[in-house]
Amino acid sequence: MADAKKAPAKKGPPQKGAWKLYEKKGDKLERKNKSCPKCGTGFFMAHHQDRLYCGGCGYTEFQKKAK
Repeated sequence: MADAKKAPAKKGPPQKGAWKLYEKKGDKLERKNKSCPKCGTGFFMAHHQDRLYCGGCGYTEFQKKAK
């Protein structure tokens, strides 16, 4: 049995949801999510229910629960 090589994966269209991370105020764009302090301004932190998480380096900030 010869190993069949897989065809390279085809790249789809560019990310469609990237515009959701910015907000237009006047002539400027402002970021909605916080940037990662370790990776820099190019990496957004994902907003979960109880934490902020960076997918690039794994940095996590936990948020305190309001009672």
